[in-house]
Amino acid sequence: MKLNHLNLTVTDVAASSGFLQKYFGLKPMPWGDGKISFLTDDNGMVIAVFPGQDASYPASFHIGFIQDTEAAVNEINQRLRDDGFDIKAPMRFHGSWTFYVKAPGGFMVEVMC
Repeated sequence: MKLNHLNLTVTDVAASSGFLQKYFGLKPMPWGDGKISFLTDDNGMVIAVFPGQDASYPASFHIGFIQDTEAAVNEINQRLRDDGFDIKAPMRFHGSWTFYVKAPGGFMVEVMC
């Protein structure tokens, strides 16, 4: 069995979709009407991005992007910082090299290796 898709409800579909494309290489799919967005990764996983003004998630909710190396985690962290995101440097946490960033649209992202 393989996970096929995940739906995120966000306050800004365009900003959330752009963030996921720019920093994590997700590619847009030909569905949607501008009000919703569908993105896919290299493995065929789909993230559906839907609008919702009441979008809120529990404090521990996040989506994660696993990187191959600590250098890749550091590089994404630095790109985000250079673009004005106020985030902490990566650190060792539960045996992983990781950091978290609040994405535009209101959900949390973990980047780790």
